[in-house]
Amino acid sequence: MSQDALETLKIDRSAPARKRGPSRKPWFVGALVVALVAAGFALSSRQALEVETARVAQAWPSQGITALNATGYVVADTKASVASKTTGRLEWLGVREGSPVRAGEVIARMENADIRAQLAQREADVESARARVKQGEAEQMDADFNLKRQQDLKAQGFVAQAAVDAAQNRAQQARATIAAQQAAVRASLAAVAEIRVTLDNSVIRAPFAGVVLTKQADVGDVVTPLSASSNSKAAVVTMADLSTLEIEADVSETNLARARVDQPVEIQLDALPELRLLGRVSRIVPTVDRSKATVKFKIRFDEKDARVLPDMSARVAFLERPLRPDERTPRLAVNPAAVVEGKVFVFRDGIARTLPVSTGDRLGDLIEVKSGLQAGDIVILNPSARLQDGGKVVEKKS
Repeated sequence: MSQDALETLKIDRSAPARKRGPSRKPWFVGALVVALVAAGFALSSRQALEVETARVAQAWPSQGITALNATGYVVADTKASVASKTTGRLEWLGVREGSPVRAGEVIARMENADIRAQLAQREADVESARARVKQGEAEQMDADFNLKRQQDLKAQGFVAQAAVDAAQNRAQQARATIAAQQAAVRASLAAVAEIRVTLDNSVIRAPFAGVVLTKQADVGDVVTPLSASSNSKAAVVTMADLSTLEIEADVSETNLARARVDQPVEIQLDALPELRLLGRVSRIVPTVDRSKATVKFKIRFDEKDARVLPDMSARVAFLERPLRPDERTPRLAVNPAAVVEGKVFVFRDGIARTLPVSTGDRLGDLIEVKSGLQAGDIVILNPSARLQDGGKVVEKKS
């Protein structure tokens, strides 16, 4: 290579430096950040917001004035297991479950042919004793007549005193015989009465007016008052007076200060959830169940319903005051956490919709909804500030 060519390869450091143009890198970074923020906002707007929900339901005004709640069962104050006083085989049964009966009505009968035969024998003994009394009375009349005649003959001197004494003794014996025979009649009558009681005990009658609840024995079963063997039955039927139905509710002894006699209550039966009946505390059983630390309350029904049956489970709300007539019907209610400044967010098909609502009284843990919502609507609880009308939402899984 020539010397001239080598000279051309050298750097000329004496030449003035080239000026560079302004850098475009900061502008590019800023644009990128703005784009990322916009993309993130768009992405977040497309994602569903997880929310907590509750359902609009029917609530009863009594919830707002309930002092305490208790559970119990429907029982009959007048109830009996009807059985025979004598041991024997059941011959006839005239009732079944649900049969209404009157007080004193014959509902069953035991086999009593042997008792009737004994009664006939005792009645015949009475007739025989009465016949002997009549015979003795005739003998007494004859003895008295003979005594009078002997006394007259003695007065005329025709008989000795011994004849008079003999006639007098005979008359006294006749009177004694009549007294014994009359006593025998009374004894026979007493025996007849005893057999009749036994016969009457073989007939089973209703002790009071009511309804047959259960049937424990059938025709042919051996019934005994003591149920001495495994094959015998102690009772024939169980019956109750349904007009005396009441509630037995257990109240914790720690809540006794909030309950009292004659306190108004509202009764709800598990079998009839749509039914709400008014009642009052009739009495408090003066003893504590140590195992449960509860006191038994007796609740009477102020309102009756033919569908209420013994042993139904019941819930009793002890009220602070009697219910007014306008508080006897349910009202729409919602969780207060869903209402913000007179509005709620309704969850519909994954979208949050804003609705204005009008609220009323507190109903326990809920608040009354007068307008704006319907039963079954799903509302969003504690709505976030990020939640907007029309925003996508999804229910939070518990």
